[in-house]
Amino acid sequence: MSIKVFLSDVDGVLTDGGMYYTESGDEFKKFNCYDGMGMKLLQQRGYKVGILTSEDRKINRNRADKLNLDYQFHGIKNKLDFIVEFCDKENIDLSEIAYIGDDINCFDLLSKVGTAACPKNAIQKIKSIPNIIQLNSEGGNGAFREFAELYLM
Repeated sequence: MSIKVFLSDVDGVLTDGGMYYTESGDEFKKFNCYDGMGMKLLQQRGYKVGILTSEDRKINRNRADKLNLDYQFHGIKNKLDFIVEFCDKENIDLSEIAYIGDDINCFDLLSKVGTAACPKNAIQKIKSIPNIIQLNSEGGNGAFREFAELYLM
């Protein structure tokens, strides 16, 4: 089966995983424009694209809205169970999902999707998943774009 939906974790994939705070307590994150363009290019080729994050932060919603993503799932604690239900609703198979993640909360989903990838700086447990694509880019530095380009060539 071919991939129909590309999903990405946010912290550690679309960002460098850092949590930055101003003196007044405002949070900010650095997103990479190459990743955003990778999402757009996938959409132009007919793929559905979205984010799947365990955090529920306005900053992530703002980024997803700006990119006009097909899906944005926030505050998801059990990513595998959520995506299994999503697949049932969308009438697609788990093997038609491509997912990129970097940390332990992504492990179960990465172990079951059709195509799994991780940034260069993912934790070792993620890198040990059989057949996972280990990218050359670190999170926040174009890892999603590198993953997308595997399908855009």
